Amino acid sequence: MEEKLKYKEQNGCSGICPKGCGHMDAPLNTFDWLADVPGNEEDTDIVEVQFKNTRKGYYRNSNKLPLVKGDIVAVEANPGHDIGRVTLTGRLVLLQLKKWRLTPESELKRIYRKAKPVDMEKYEEAKAKEHDTMIRSRQIAKDLNLDMKIGDVEYQGDGNKAIFYYIADNRVDFRQLIKVLADVFRVKIEMKQIGARQEAGRIGGIGPCGRELCCATFTTNFVSVSTLAARFQDISLNPQKLAGQCAKLKCCLNYEVDAYVEASKRLPPRDIEIETVEGTYYFFKADIMKGELTYSSDKHIPANLKTITARRAKQLIEMNKRGEKPQSLLEDDILRNEKHSTDLLEQNNIDRFDNAQRNKKRRRNNGPREHRNNDNKRERKGNKPQQQ
Repeated sequence: MEEKLKYKEQNGCSGICPKGCGHMDAPLNTFDWLADVPGNEEDTDIVEVQFKNTRKGYYRNSNKLPLVKGDIVAVEANPGHDIGRVTLTGRLVLLQLKKWRLTPESELKRIYRKAKPVDMEKYEEAKAKEHDTMIRSRQIAKDLNLDMKIGDVEYQGDGNKAIFYYIADNRVDFRQLIKVLADVFRVKIEMKQIGARQEAGRIGGIGPCGRELCCATFTTNFVSVSTLAARFQDISLNPQKLAGQCAKLKCCLNYEVDAYVEASKRLPPRDIEIETVEGTYYFFKADIMKGELTYSSDKHIPANLKTITARRAKQLIEMNKRGEKPQSLLEDDILRNEKHSTDLLEQNNIDRFDNAQRNKKRRRNNGPREHRNNDNKRERKGNKPQQQ
């Protein structure tokens, strides 16, 4: 019992270790589920540091600083230093390196120190200039007739360098733009081209599902999305519903497409018509995950819709190939249940309940009268004089 109390005092709870939880306002936050394992931070001296929005880097803690998740550090940059937040330490960093195709033996930049108040003052001054710099740079690019959009500006922690993130459909010659920007802002200029999805991730927002955008939280690799993903899932091709805040197709269309492709393989072809004694039926719609198909007796409009299972549809198609025509699309047991319906409205008239109530009232009213009549008869019979 004492050990449990000590554990709660150190970690704050008896379940998830709070040291593994980072700042949830930071995109691409990673939960360190090995944070409370003894010796986890001693396995490697490489630390993951996150900067503004989605930019991350891996640095070597050569000074053996006692760093934990959430610490603000000054790291090596070219030129000067940059300010970032520690987002991951220990064994999980080695797994993250594989995503970036790096090894622990790679040449990595160093962590100088934990951020001092002087470093934070310079950092806040640099961040305060980012919005004005972005507006001014957009005007300069417009004056130079460049077909590009500058979506964001990020200053380095010491204010000696600025990264300009831009979007362009075609290749842009921005050599003249770099010269003008360097003369105006007096800093080193770096241009980075990003896509519309990356821009939405940097800006952030709430999706139609009510949750924060995937590109702003956990998505790092942006895979191309096509309308085939919507076709496989039988989603209506409505551009207003399929497009996200980046004006591109939603990334979540790819999440379940593999499951729909596998489930659709168990369904019969949709272009096959089914011949029955009642007539010809055409495919109308399908519930892929449920494994059910709906057929219509008219090719162009929904008429006499009947829903059957994929197994029944394959059975009917095989019967047609043999030259046989079933009586109906539905199976025999379903037809039997339809003929012998249990619906009261189809069997009898509901007025019979009213008639039963009337009969009960009549019996109640007639009963006492009959008794009174019998009593009167007895009285009259008893008062009748006897004949001599």
